[in-house]
Amino acid sequence: MRLAYQYRLRPTKQQIATFENWLELCRRQYNYRLAERFNWWEQNRCNVDRCSIISCGIAPLKDKPSYYSQKRDLTNTKALFSDYKEIPSHTLQDVIARVEKTFDRWLKGDSKGFKSGRPRFKGKGRYHSLAFPDPIKPEHLTGKFIQLPKIGKVKMILHRPIPDGFKIKTATITCKADNWYISLSLEDVTVPSTKVDVIPALDNTLGIDMGLKSFLVTNDKQEVQIPRHYRKSEKKLKRLQRQLSRRKKGSKRRQKSIKRVAKSHLKVANQRKDFHYKTALCLLKQSQVIAHENLNIKGLAKSMLAKSVNDAGWGQFLQILNIKAASAGCLIVAVNPNGTSQECSDCGATVPKTLADRWHSCQCGASYDRDHNAARNIKHRAVGHPVLSKAREMSNPLGGVT
Repeated sequence: MRLAYQYRLRPTKQQIATFENWLELCRRQYNYRLAERFNWWEQNRCNVDRCSIISCGIAPLKDKPSYYSQKRDLTNTKALFSDYKEIPSHTLQDVIARVEKTFDRWLKGDSKGFKSGRPRFKGKGRYHSLAFPDPIKPEHLTGKFIQLPKIGKVKMILHRPIPDGFKIKTATITCKADNWYISLSLEDVTVPSTKVDVIPALDNTLGIDMGLKSFLVTNDKQEVQIPRHYRKSEKKLKRLQRQLSRRKKGSKRRQKSIKRVAKSHLKVANQRKDFHYKTALCLLKQSQVIAHENLNIKGLAKSMLAKSVNDAGWGQFLQILNIKAASAGCLIVAVNPNGTSQECSDCGATVPKTLADRWHSCQCGASYDRDHNAARNIKHRAVGHPVLSKAREMSNPLGGVT
């Protein structure tokens, strides 16, 4: 079983200076290794390596930079720039691993075939984390101090103890707007991964309909109000952004304004994440199977409702819900969202509505709130309720003749 715990650090001024120096060196190394790959791609992007005309000469293809070739080249980097000798070797190798991952996701895509955009070079202050891939031994964690390679003991706020039997596999130090944090990846091989053997049924499934009027409505008519953290902080953020725009570039006052704006955005993000975690845990306590719509969130985030969709954070909520469900042995089912608001959850008939129509009334006598009706349809689709097939037969009086 694998867990991730995050703690706030209390480093000394000397340790902070070391972290900042390492981040800057890693940023430069990231940009250099990424430029090597771009140069190779620009010179060898054509897959033609031979010509039928003898007189036509083609220059031989250069070797493609790979993770192992760039990792071997780190010895030359340390020989030319002595500052890199202070950084742990595995931390530098992690920088090359990040370049490898982002470059491959641009050209090949991830495991599901989705490709990312063209990688960008990291500007100053855009590289925020240092990874320590080596496992941390138990004796390196004494009380509230953790010993890191070439750093020594760093104080951290141990707000929750590390579970017994778990070993620290990796550690990652992250610089955020308000402080320094360390994320510990914990593993216990004796605890097996939870296997989900739940079959969706009417008695163990909860359908939820996510929206912008309410964050979600369940098929049991439970409604969770949307907090709108960004909307409430928008006035303050506008004032801070206006102050920032008036500051002279390169001045200390501008740096302070940038930090104030970053802290305000971080507070909104933390409030949203806390709300998502509490909502996910509340849902998982009610049912073993949670059904939701398989929404195109990226497409909705580019529409006229982009600000409200991003403020709600549906993507982050569904990600948290899936992670917590996997550890709790619950099942998350994504259903087709087409027509969930238009179909009647009692008879399956189609009742056309506009976005302004918030109440569902059908000829069969069903009368529900629009979101409540959609949540009932989501539950029926996840379970495979026969009401939908009956409705299709009723809507076709000739018994299958088209």
